Amino acid sequence: MPATLSSTKTAAALRRSARVSLEVLLILVAAAAALWILGRMWSVLWPLVVALLLTTLTWPPARFLRRRGWAPALAASVVTVLFLVVAAGVVALIAVPVASESGELTDGVTEGIEKLREWAAGPPFNIDDAEISGGIDSATERIKDSVGSMVTTLFTGVSTVLNGLVTAILALFLMFFFLKDGPRFLPWLARQLPGRLATDIPVVAARSWDALGAFVRSQAFVGLLDAIFIGLGLWIVGVPLVLPLAVLTFVSAFVPIVGAVFAGLVAVLIALVSNGLTDALIVLAIILVVQQLEGNVFQPIIQSRGLGLHAAVVLLAVTLGANLAGVVGSLLAVPVAGLIAVIWNYLREQLSDVPPEPETDGTPPGATASS
Repeated sequence: MPATLSSTKTAAALRRSARVSLEVLLILVAAAAALWILGRMWSVLWPLVVALLLTTLTWPPARFLRRRGWAPALAASVVTVLFLVVAAGVVALIAVPVASESGELTDGVTEGIEKLREWAAGPPFNIDDAEISGGIDSATERIKDSVGSMVTTLFTGVSTVLNGLVTAILALFLMFFFLKDGPRFLPWLARQLPGRLATDIPVVAARSWDALGAFVRSQAFVGLLDAIFIGLGLWIVGVPLVLPLAVLTFVSAFVPIVGAVFAGLVAVLIALVSNGLTDALIVLAIILVVQQLEGNVFQPIIQSRGLGLHAAVVLLAVTLGANLAGVVGSLLAVPVAGLIAVIWNYLREQLSDVPPEPETDGTPPGATASS
């Protein structure tokens, strides 16, 4: 005799499904409201985000000076001044030449795409030009916008020079205060929060700071190595625009997976246009070798480089960030995804049946410099 559905169980399942759907809907509404509030506060949050990223790079020397007995204000002042000197040197030696050659870089990429289209239309591929012209034209426009946006974002931070200057000044002041008073922030925060929040929020903040600092410092180091080796290879082959391509490689390192592909494609296209197919293949081989060294040598040496995110999650995060906020969104997408993963892992620990390992007392000072 065939089994019949139980009306009682069916009604209970429907009620449970409705309750879960309502809870999910409320969570999505709350998330949308939070994103809307963040968007309205972006003029304040953007300097704060930049300051935090800069603090992750400058905290190690400040911590070194503090451990040598320097006063917090003096250590923060010295590190801030040194950072300004280094930044000014980079702008004088790199930014000006790169900005002056950005137009030539964009024209070279566009010409390279056109040359690839002509090559694909001939034997042995014989691809109909009408089938690829729309996609190529769209890709050309996107690369033009991307290269221009990358240079603009790197050297101004926002759409206008004035807003970029204000953002930079606010970020520098915030970085100084983070370096000076950062270690006192989490104890102060714990005293302000009630109940269990006094424990949970500082722990999540400390873990988030550790993850963010590890990502920024390791990506900067790996990006620098990639830029040096790839730039050296381009110089040996005789490819023009070596300095802009090296800077583009360094900046693209902060967008995992996607950034390396983009920077490598630009370098190959420039070599194809200026030097021909043979040198373009040599440049491609150099980039592949450097990427293999990065994945198999550099990455194991820098053990804390990653955020523990799957490659598919990284790709989705970069795509979503680029759609929401352009180049800035793609640069911030992976760190934000890593921070979300930190929060989720902590929540999963608290909701699991097995109690998590107790927190160690030796929390590094750098973990308390966030805000």
